[in-house]
Amino acid sequence: MAIDLKAEQALKLWHEVSTAMVHGNEPDLTQRQFTILLTVYLEPPPHTVRGLAARLNVTKPVITRALDTMGAMKLLKRRRDERDRRNVIIQRTVEGSLFLETFADTVRTKARELPR
Repeated sequence: MAIDLKAEQALKLWHEVSTAMVHGNEPDLTQRQFTILLTVYLEPPPHTVRGLAARLNVTKPVITRALDTMGAMKLLKRRRDERDRRNVIIQRTVEGSLFLETFADTVRTKARELPR
């Protein structure tokens, strides 16, 4: 189902969701970290550092730094690819799934509250 929002409504929704996340107890992610997280959870695996860097058009160190932070938060985890030890596979976690489920619930709630 497509939702047609006016610019002001879209910005209001983004603001309301962002504000709710700031007030909550959820991890505070940068836009880059959030984009990496969503890419891993919404696009089919496997995901590698090299693949994420190419997909998002950033360097591998950028991905590595973000993964270091999100790994400490337990939102994602890394493991060596057993078939090709040069590759690092990025995997989903229960904590990451719960974080995104909470985020999606917040988006749905705030979208319902938007004035029409």
